[in-house]
Amino acid sequence: MAASQTFTVTQPTQIQFGAGAISNLAQTVKDFKGSNVFLVIDPGLVKAGLIKTITAPLKKAKIPFTVYDKIDPEPGLKLADRGKTLAKKAGCDCVVGVGGGSAMDVAKAIAILLTNNGKAEKYLGLGLIKKPGVPKIMVPTSSGTGAEVTFTAVFINEKTGSKGGMNGDPLYPDAAILDPELTLSLPPHVTAFTGIDALTHALEAYTSTQAHPISEMYSLEAIELIAKNLPQAYANGNNIEARSAMLMGSLLGGKALATAGVGLVHAMAYPMGGMFGIPHGLANAVLLPYVVEYNLIGNMEKFAVLAQILGQNIDDLTLRESATLCVDALFDLNDDVEIPGTLDDLDIPFDSIPEMAKIALTVTRPVENNPRQPSLEDVISIYETAFHGYITT
Repeated sequence: MAASQTFTVTQPTQIQFGAGAISNLAQTVKDFKGSNVFLVIDPGLVKAGLIKTITAPLKKAKIPFTVYDKIDPEPGLKLADRGKTLAKKAGCDCVVGVGGGSAMDVAKAIAILLTNNGKAEKYLGLGLIKKPGVPKIMVPTSSGTGAEVTFTAVFINEKTGSKGGMNGDPLYPDAAILDPELTLSLPPHVTAFTGIDALTHALEAYTSTQAHPISEMYSLEAIELIAKNLPQAYANGNNIEARSAMLMGSLLGGKALATAGVGLVHAMAYPMGGMFGIPHGLANAVLLPYVVEYNLIGNMEKFAVLAQILGQNIDDLTLRESATLCVDALFDLNDDVEIPGTLDDLDIPFDSIPEMAKIALTVTRPVENNPRQPSLEDVISIYETAFHGYITT
């Protein structure tokens, strides 16, 4: 740690973790003075019947609730505005978000909009939210975003087609209930790209220019948990030990990114979601090894550490050789869980690359956090390499 380094850590979210923890939902609502719940839930969970597990504690405690399941994988701002209108009409004084990052981001935004004037678009940026929202409780059902402990809510702006986030301490959830049993039914392909998404959060936070001892502690533990357990969770979704480890890894990755930020992978993933609807976790997963290869010279010491944590033998290797093995390990992990290898596999047009690169560089905070500062030509080159792919040695 540099003697001159300064940092601030704000982590107000109460965390409840463990199999069966969802049974505490009603009491948690009461603890935060909630009496009428606006339940924002991924529509896939409704179709799968998992909503009954979520609503059972509320029904038992006779807490009224309104279900809002009009959630898209890449949500637009209108979903938050519409949710606010419905929640206000129903007299809701507490918001519960259940699902992946999309549902939780919409839930966090609705909780803020209920106490702050105007539409969601008004709060895109950093530090624009002035008032605390109503109590918000997050229940992740995938191990990916860590949104249950972050101060960000990401949306597509329908007016511009661009993707951006609300950012500010009022967005921190009041409580997070992490029950690994709720993740058992997650399909293998979603397990894969949400898991690599969580790994990306932890890895980019670890190599961020804003990293510090607390964020590094979260990052390294998250990376180790995810690298060891993602293949098992992918191979056998009913492996509760692997699912628990993945949920903890995602949580710690969320804490890491909340305190140190993310980097160029995220900046480059945003236009893939905004322009082509590629799920955020999948975009991150495909880009990750290519961006890491570009970033190596920005902090070889840290990438060598990551190579070892990812299972590579770095004995008797030079620093550069050790760092390069991090790229190999990431490609191997992607292969294990059948992540597509290239942008071409995602049907992204090659001629869209210059426009995506320009948009990526407007996502300023992740770009500034990146260990290597990219030019427009650099970002275009990374996209082009990721489009065609290459075989590591």
